[in-house]
Amino acid sequence: MTRITLISRNGCHLCEVAEETLERIAPGEWTRVDVDSSIELQRDYDDRVPVVLLDGKEHGYWRVEEARLLRDLARQPGEPHL
Repeated sequence: MTRITLISRNGCHLCEVAEETLERIAPGEWTRVDVDSSIELQRDYDDRVPVVLLDGKEHGYWRVEEARLLRDLARQPGEPHL
């Protein structure tokens, strides 16, 4: 199971930066979902992309907080994220 999901949008500069960051710190360990692929995603995240989900829960938006994400990735799934 992929622990990291990036909700992004084509043509979004911040999304491109987030994708580059995730590929650098967790190559091949994340998936991208286009916010415009469903009404539900648009409703929940439209104005906040990019959004990083870790283990299905929102971890952050607009930028990847590298140190925090790496720290939380070191925890087992289900352990609380600070």
